[in-house]
Amino acid sequence: MASSYSTDLKIELMVTGENAGTWGDKTNDNLNVIQQAIAGYGEQSIAGGAQTTALTIANSPTLSVARNIVIKLTGTITGNQIVTVPNGIEKTWIVSNGTTGVFTVEFKTVSGTGTTWSTTDKGIKILYSDGTNINAVDITTLSGTVASAQIANLAVTSSKLASFAVTSARLASFAVTTSRLATNAVTAIKITQSTITQSKLAANSVGANQLISTGVTAASYTSATITVDADGRITAASSGSAGAGMGIPTLYSVGPSSGTYTATPTANRMGVYMYAAGGGGRGGNGPGTGGGGGFGFYNKPIVQPFSQPYAVGVGGFFNEPSGTANAGGASNFTNVGTVNGGAGGINGGTGTAGNAPGASLTYPTRSFVVGGSFGSGGAAGSNPMEGMGSGGATGTAGVLVIFENTGT
Repeated sequence: MASSYSTDLKIELMVTGENAGTWGDKTNDNLNVIQQAIAGYGEQSIAGGAQTTALTIANSPTLSVARNIVIKLTGTITGNQIVTVPNGIEKTWIVSNGTTGVFTVEFKTVSGTGTTWSTTDKGIKILYSDGTNINAVDITTLSGTVASAQIANLAVTSSKLASFAVTSARLASFAVTTSRLATNAVTAIKITQSTITQSKLAANSVGANQLISTGVTAASYTSATITVDADGRITAASSGSAGAGMGIPTLYSVGPSSGTYTATPTANRMGVYMYAAGGGGRGGNGPGTGGGGGFGFYNKPIVQPFSQPYAVGVGGFFNEPSGTANAGGASNFTNVGTVNGGAGGINGGTGTAGNAPGASLTYPTRSFVVGGSFGSGGAAGSNPMEGMGSGGATGTAGVLVIFENTGT
């Protein structure tokens, strides 16, 4: 019976009585083949465009690249590569992708499946054939754990970690220090809302360059209008008139008077003090005091341009021929308000006081802010035993005083 060859390594299997006188040489050949399979290193060029390179294992005593335990694939590749080994063999390899060129390299059996290096992967893989397919030996197929002593410093980079692989449960307390964080490594999307509390921040750790820009131009703002978002950030700022320059007097007009008032272009609010005139005093038979004119304060927001007519009332007087006293004149500021004059004095009494409908504020002291006795009713005249007596006094005129928020 003639010699045969083993399936996997193609070792010559000699039969009894054969190869007389040459057993020593053939045994040495077989040992060399076994040595190549256990400790051999070989290189195989796969340079060129997309192609399939077949690695075979020849019968002993011929040495073959595919029989080596370590195979390095070499050459400049200009297309995706496929490297095959024979079907049916069971063997282990350490394969190094030593090629240059950004293309894939697949290592497989002729008819089965295999493993592939990506276009940028120039690493080393431990592979074995189960007789049908090529399988890779890597972390995903190994059991047990990798202790920290087996991991070199800086060996685990961000590119080696799957998304969300490192959770808080996998980090020891105080394990992540500032020296372990790359510049700009912690971004907004890596921070869960409300996870950074005051107790987690070192003193003076948050400076101006740690705050997200909100698009607000750095500047000094006069009478600023400021917008703040829900997180407390200033998102808009501009110089304006909001909350500034209030109380700037721009008109002081005593009745009788009228005209058109035009607001300062920068104003967005007016404070208006408006008094109507007092009624005239009654004299002669049945004297009486005139009623005071209405007065009040109007808080008026305005939209530019603002220009409206106004009229300030004149005091009422005693009408001697009729023996009656006239009411004081109303004061009016269009689209702001109207205050009504006091009624004339009545026989033996005081005329009805005027009112200030829609005023933002009425106050008990007539001389408040404006001063004087504007809008006071006229005094009563004398009442002799016989005859008409003297006439009553004329009521005091009204007044209009305007203050603006001019933003200055």
